[in-house]
Amino acid sequence: MRRSRTCDRSPLVATGPICHYTAMRRVMWTLCLLLLAPALRADPAMTAEEFDAYTSGKTFYYGNNGVPYGAEEYLDDRRVIWSFLDGECQEGRWYEDNGLICFVYDTNPDPQCWSFRQSVSGLIARFENDPSATELYEVEQSRDPLICPGPEIGV
Repeated sequence: MRRSRTCDRSPLVATGPICHYTAMRRVMWTLCLLLLAPALRADPAMTAEEFDAYTSGKTFYYGNNGVPYGAEEYLDDRRVIWSFLDGECQEGRWYEDNGLICFVYDTNPDPQCWSFRQSVSGLIARFENDPSATELYEVEQSRDPLICPGPEIGV
């Protein structure tokens, strides 16, 4: 028996037939929603108050693509100590600016602004001065202070 190439009429659509294009549209909408889902469920950036409550009195170790990146100790009054885990530390402070958490350090007074989001596995930090930069991920947090022996003195 030969199948008709005409479209079936849907009782739900009074003005037109449902053809194979409708099925294709459904597939496309489903794909679009799947692609948008991560953005729709992304946690909003932390406020300064949320960030302070989460970090104050702790030291956080950050990674990038599975490699240790650095650590930051968050002190009272929004003071921080940063290290690239090379033994040297930089003192600085952080403040909120237009929804971002910005850091200035004694060795570099130019603001470095980040957005922080909290995920089930910890903080996710995105460097907003360069949006193409890779995100940093919280690897560990501790109540212990950073160890900053300083640069090695030559022979």
